[in-house]
Amino acid sequence: MENYIVSARKYRPVTFDSVVGQESIVTTLKNAVKTQQLAQAFLFCGPRGVGKTTCARILAKTINCEHLNENFEACNECESCKSFNQNASFNIHELDAASNNSVADIRNLVDQVRIPPQVGRYKVYIIDEVHMLSQAAFNAFLKTLEEPPAYAKFILATTEKNKILPTILSRCQVFDFKRITVEDIVAHLDYVAKSEGVTAEPEALHTIAQKSDGGMRDALSLFDQLVSFSGQLLTYKNVISNLNILDYDYYFKMTDYIIAGDTARILLTINSIFDNGFEGQHFITGFGDHLRSLLVCKDSATHSLLRESDNIKKMFDEQAARCSSQFLLQALNVINKCDIDYRQSSNKHLLLEVALLNICSACSHDEKKKLDAHIAAKPSSPVTTIKPAPAPALAPTPTPTPPSTSAANPTGTSLPTTDDISNIRRPSMISISNFNKKAPAQTDVIAKQDVADKPYNIDDVTTALKKYSISIGQSKVILHNVLQCIEVYLNGNTVVIRVANKVNEKEITDNQAEIADYIRKALSNQSINISTEVADIVTDIKPYTDSEKFNSMLEVNKNVGYLKRKLGLEIDY
Repeated sequence: MENYIVSARKYRPVTFDSVVGQESIVTTLKNAVKTQQLAQAFLFCGPRGVGKTTCARILAKTINCEHLNENFEACNECESCKSFNQNASFNIHELDAASNNSVADIRNLVDQVRIPPQVGRYKVYIIDEVHMLSQAAFNAFLKTLEEPPAYAKFILATTEKNKILPTILSRCQVFDFKRITVEDIVAHLDYVAKSEGVTAEPEALHTIAQKSDGGMRDALSLFDQLVSFSGQLLTYKNVISNLNILDYDYYFKMTDYIIAGDTARILLTINSIFDNGFEGQHFITGFGDHLRSLLVCKDSATHSLLRESDNIKKMFDEQAARCSSQFLLQALNVINKCDIDYRQSSNKHLLLEVALLNICSACSHDEKKKLDAHIAAKPSSPVTTIKPAPAPALAPTPTPTPPSTSAANPTGTSLPTTDDISNIRRPSMISISNFNKKAPAQTDVIAKQDVADKPYNIDDVTTALKKYSISIGQSKVILHNVLQCIEVYLNGNTVVIRVANKVNEKEITDNQAEIADYIRKALSNQSINISTEVADIVTDIKPYTDSEKFNSMLEVNKNVGYLKRKLGLEIDY
């Protein structure tokens, strides 16, 4: 059976032009080869799987090639290139610093450097994971790295540049490798898929590229795994089911439900996500990315940041048109807080549901503001003025007749005359504006009335302060303790509280308004005021040292000093 080679090795770049996503570094290295201005040491640093060791091998092979082509690439035909392709080159040495990190290993390397190459022009030493070298090994390597022989070149590779000593960095040309973009990874995966006879959907390749987080080696490893699972047809459904990734349909549907305010479907969708075995943290991360993509689509200047296939981009554009930027920012804020609190929450399901319902509430509020703004923008309809109808003409006033007991006036009572009618006081016209004026409430009138202040004495004040101290209890422990050690006296209508020090005075002052209000209500007297003062309290100083104890005894009894002198005693200091 033929030996299987993983895609990461089978399709590993062998020339500068085949390196993916590192154009600036490749151009610099090719120009250095072209002008023969090669440094004695290079440091390639960057994330995993972005081509550091690959570029180191290509550079080592190229500078030893005997017949470079017009593009300054290795010819693959000379003796040096053939030996390199067969992993039998004596001029190129690879050292793993993770397992050879001692001073003895570096000493062996230095001894090898002294031997010039037998075939080719340079001896190249590729040290991978160089940050794993010990401090002593770094120091032993410094002199050789700074002044190596003319035929020796060092290429160091690391994923943790921060662990490299500054003295090492200053002796190397540093090249920072960047993460490979999603588009470049998709293009390379498409090339690999066609070479292997695999039919792959664009959405499937985009999902693999996003999952690899900018590493080509990770992307090719995932590609091999998925091809083993699904065969020669790589579909989006197979990718998300095998990699345990939530389908983007979940995020689009969830956003639609939030916009529609359908809380029932929001809760049901979250429940189905948990039932299908997905972790809530995955949904939070994916939904945050989805909201970020919607926000990116709101502006044409940032639309290029969307790393999706053309079909998915159209779906994002359609949904982004129905969301406001303010709502998306609020939703991102809620999701970010949920992501921070998720690990520490004891009820993760509830935390996620509450976060989504908060986003739904923010969306509803946003829509209401839009509706209010739309209504306010409409021109108001003109007010139609209704002219009052003319008053009907008054009937002529009948001539009064003297009272008599006739059929018209059977009671015989006198009817009012015209003069009497004119003297009747008619009610005045009521202005509509008077209805807008609020009549004073009865409680306001009562509040303005003067209430007589009751008399009080010092005992009443002391009792009120004790009750106040009990009422605050443990809610204000410091104030409660201060009120236990005060002196009170009256100065007119002012209650003077004497405290022992400035700290206690500040505690009383900070709560002075509350204390005064309590005493006024308790004593039914609104004229009481509160003030504080610090008393000059002299505390008894207890003797501590032996000499202080002796002096204290001497003050009580002078004969103690006589006894000390007579017996020649000394005080133990």
